[in-house]
Amino acid sequence: MDAPYEIGGLVATLPDHVIICLPILYFCSETMRIRNTALLVFLTSVITACSTQPEVADEPDMAIVWVRDAAEYRAVSRQAYRAATLALPGMIADTSWSALPDQKGAHDLPPAVIFDIDETALTNPYFQQSFEPPFTDKKLNDWSTQHDATPVPGVTDFVTLASQSGVEVFFATNRPCVANDGTDNACPQKAVVIQDLIEAGLPATQSNVSLSGERENWGKEKKIRRDWIAEKYRVIMLFGDDLSDFIPCVRRRNVAPCSEEPATKTSREALLEQYDAYWGAGWYVLPNPMHGSWTSFK
Repeated sequence: MDAPYEIGGLVATLPDHVIICLPILYFCSETMRIRNTALLVFLTSVITACSTQPEVADEPDMAIVWVRDAAEYRAVSRQAYRAATLALPGMIADTSWSALPDQKGAHDLPPAVIFDIDETALTNPYFQQSFEPPFTDKKLNDWSTQHDATPVPGVTDFVTLASQSGVEVFFATNRPCVANDGTDNACPQKAVVIQDLIEAGLPATQSNVSLSGERENWGKEKKIRRDWIAEKYRVIMLFGDDLSDFIPCVRRRNVAPCSEEPATKTSREALLEQYDAYWGAGWYVLPNPMHGSWTSFK
């Protein structure tokens, strides 16, 4: 807050950060006995010098830097996909096994795995560091059309092995479908997502990629899409970077078909423990310190 100060008979309103200069000004006014006009000139020059603050560079977002640069990030991602690689043959062979706790009687169905996309199959720290806040899905879609996609370390080799082993691969993303004005395409974003996956060396088609809003009841709660896949396939593995990629109704602002009661840190911790047997044994979490439903719980 600015405040008035008297120096050598003159009154000036100074910012607080200039107070450090006042002893110099007082000394000059009392000992040099210079005229008020000269003092005013000197006062102005000193205040200008004191008011000039050195520019401080913006601190980098270390979460983005970690995903972009850290060997540890790549090691953790490879670790998740390597664990899944080791478990894959047994989960294919055990027809009683499903990674969906509610799926029963699926022993005659062909096996499938379900992936989230962003920060699970594709990593995009360069987008995260480049866009001007706030985030919008359009910004991500536009950026994706102009840049080649990057696979999460380890995903391409695992998906290749799964496909060669007769496992169907599905991708479920919460990137939304939004129709563009003047076109008949209700989901132009899907072509961008498919192209991203193909650029990363992953097998993407119209039939194995699903977006939020692509169908009437396909919202951001992915359980509906997981259950839709489970009608025709025995889901043997789930991959994601968010708790909602595995467990429904874990958001602070839940969406249909969840109740309106929001999740809490306590309820999320309870669900973590409830499904403890699945982590690393059918459910594989990829690291994402940049964004996700967890950021709503302070």
